[in-house]
Amino acid sequence: MSQTFEFYDARANEAASEAAEATLENVKDRNLRAEKTWRGLADQAKRVSLERQKALREREARDRAEKDALGQE
Repeated sequence: MSQTFEFYDARANEAASEAAEATLENVKDRNLRAEKTWRGLADQAKRVSLERQKALREREARDRAEKDALGQE
Protein backbone atom coordinates (compact mmCIF):
# COMPACT_ATOMS: atom_id res chain seq x y z
CA MET A 1 0.00 0.00 0.00
CA SER A 2 1.42 3.32 -1.04
CA GLN A 3 1.29 6.03 1.60
CA THR A 4 0.98 9.68 0.76
CA PHE A 5 2.97 12.71 1.81
CA GLU A 6 -0.07 13.91 3.75
CA PHE A 7 -0.19 10.70 5.80
CA TYR A 8 3.48 10.85 6.73
CA ASP A 9 3.34 14.59 7.41
CA ALA A 10 0.38 14.12 9.75
CA ARG A 11 2.24 11.42 11.68
CA ALA A 12 5.29 13.70 11.94
CA ASN A 13 3.14 16.52 13.27
CA GLU A 14 1.56 14.19 15.82
CA ALA A 15 4.98 13.02 17.00
CA ALA A 16 6.22 16.62 17.26
CA SER A 17 3.16 17.57 19.29
CA GLU A 18 3.61 14.61 21.62
CA ALA A 19 7.29 15.47 22.05
CA ALA A 20 6.40 19.03 22.98
CA GLU A 21 3.90 17.80 25.58
CA ALA A 22 6.13 15.08 27.03
CA THR A 23 7.39 15.52 30.57
CA LEU A 24 9.68 12.50 30.57
CA GLU A 25 12.92 12.97 28.65
CA ASN A 26 12.90 9.47 27.17
CA VAL A 27 9.34 9.95 25.86
CA LYS A 28 10.32 13.30 24.38
CA ASP A 29 13.39 11.75 22.71
CA ARG A 30 11.35 8.85 21.33
CA ASN A 31 8.82 11.21 19.79
CA LEU A 32 11.54 13.44 18.33
CA ARG A 33 13.12 10.38 16.70
CA ALA A 34 9.70 9.33 15.40
CA GLU A 35 9.12 12.82 14.00
CA LYS A 36 12.47 12.72 12.19
CA THR A 37 11.63 9.33 10.69
CA TRP A 38 8.13 10.40 9.61
CA ARG A 39 9.54 13.60 8.05
CA GLY A 40 12.06 11.52 6.10
CA LEU A 41 9.29 9.28 4.83
CA ALA A 42 7.18 12.33 3.92
CA ASP A 43 10.07 13.81 1.95
CA GLN A 44 10.63 10.52 0.16
CA ALA A 45 6.92 10.18 -0.68
CA LYS A 46 6.91 13.71 -2.10
CA ARG A 47 10.00 12.98 -4.23
CA VAL A 48 8.46 9.76 -5.55
CA SER A 49 5.22 11.56 -6.38
CA LEU A 50 7.07 14.32 -8.23
CA GLU A 51 9.15 11.79 -10.17
CA ARG A 52 6.01 9.88 -11.14
CA GLN A 53 4.37 13.08 -12.37
CA LYS A 54 7.49 13.96 -14.34
CA ALA A 55 7.64 10.49 -15.90
CA LEU A 56 3.97 10.70 -16.82
CA ARG A 57 4.42 14.08 -18.52
CA GLU A 58 7.45 12.78 -20.43
CA ARG A 59 5.56 9.65 -21.50
CA GLU A 60 2.59 11.72 -22.66
CA ALA A 61 4.87 14.08 -24.61
CA ARG A 62 6.65 11.11 -26.22
CA ASP A 63 3.31 9.53 -27.15
CA ARG A 64 2.10 12.79 -28.71
CA ALA A 65 5.34 13.12 -30.68
CA GLU A 66 5.02 9.54 -31.94
CA LYS A 67 1.40 10.12 -32.99
CA ASP A 68 2.38 13.34 -34.77
CA ALA A 69 5.22 11.56 -36.57
CA LEU A 70 2.92 8.76 -37.68
CA GLY A 71 0.30 11.25 -38.84
CA GLN A 72 2.83 13.04 -41.04
CA GLU A 73 3.89 9.95 -42.94
